[in-house]
Amino acid sequence: MSDIGGPESFSPDEEIGGVSETLSEEAKQRFAAAAAAMQQIKKEEKQSKKRDDQVAQVIIQFLGDEGHSHLFVLISRLVARDCPSIFILSILSLIHDQSLKTVHEYLEETLQKTAEQTVDESMALTKTGELDADTNRTLVAWITRMQMVLSLAPEKILLKLMIDEKNIDGTVLQLTTFVLQEFFQNRGRETPFDKIQPLTASILQTVLQPFMGTARKVLLDQAEKENK
Repeated sequence: MSDIGGPESFSPDEEIGGVSETLSEEAKQRFAAAAAAMQQIKKEEKQSKKRDDQVAQVIIQFLGDEGHSHLFVLISRLVARDCPSIFILSILSLIHDQSLKTVHEYLEETLQKTAEQTVDESMALTKTGELDADTNRTLVAWITRMQMVLSLAPEKILLKLMIDEKNIDGTVLQLTTFVLQEFFQNRGRETPFDKIQPLTASILQTVLQPFMGTARKVLLDQAEKENK
């Protein structure tokens, strides 16, 4: 198991070069198109105290699972930044059934559709195409869930994660990498943390990039007001 070091920054705008596995161009283009569509059809989110409480309870349940104790520090860091719990659950939904169920219910309530109903899960996710059909389909649905959750409140989520106008708190990358690593381990594929991180970074770039412009503008506007 890889040690958890201090959080580093992560830039969704940086090119990832010299790595063995990143998302295919087809996948990047399709997710970009899906993100654009989500921004067009975004509906005003109705606040639901009952739903918020349910989301918080799932986070608490996950933290009580000793099998995921190595993720406690990372989740705690994101919670300390006031990152909305539903986005944390969208990351965990790849390996945690209750998180998956809660995110499904959240998306059905707010967008009237789930990730599986939104994107063509048959697209080739990676450049090498080495993923089997079921793994590919599961990962496509996971990426779409994260993107759909982000689309509903992009500024609210990103402003909690951004450390400046270009960089995201690296805790998100670390947590997502551990989740993806566990997903592959559960499928009999032991993959070192440092080998899987480039793929995770490519996934997060695809999820975050379409929404960074708006969040960056908010940050710059806030900085201007503070400097006046």
